[in-house]
Amino acid sequence: MATKPKKKNPRLASGRKRVRQDIKINAANTSLRSKYRTAVKNVEKAVLAGDKTKATELFAKMQAVVDTVADKGIFHKNKAARDKSRLSTKVKALGAAPVAA
Repeated sequence: MATKPKKKNPRLASGRKRVRQDIKINAANTSLRSKYRTAVKNVEKAVLAGDKTKATELFAKMQAVVDTVADKGIFHKNKAARDKSRLSTKVKALGAAPVAA
């Protein structure tokens, strides 16, 4: 089992500061990425359950989360738009399904 070589500590103060900042930024980005995925997953669960009102409500919240994460550059804007588009199609289909049945 090969392990990654341990990184050396930077000598310069600016390098040490950069490492401290990177750790904080990485934690913030990881948290936002998780929030994004959770919001999308919640809408998909509501759609699968067939709950139109809950899906619509969660979709509105999900849009806000997706937009903020995309604005910060954590996910690409096109990915955010694609996710919103696909989920809105699914939510809209929920309303049409009971009428057709």
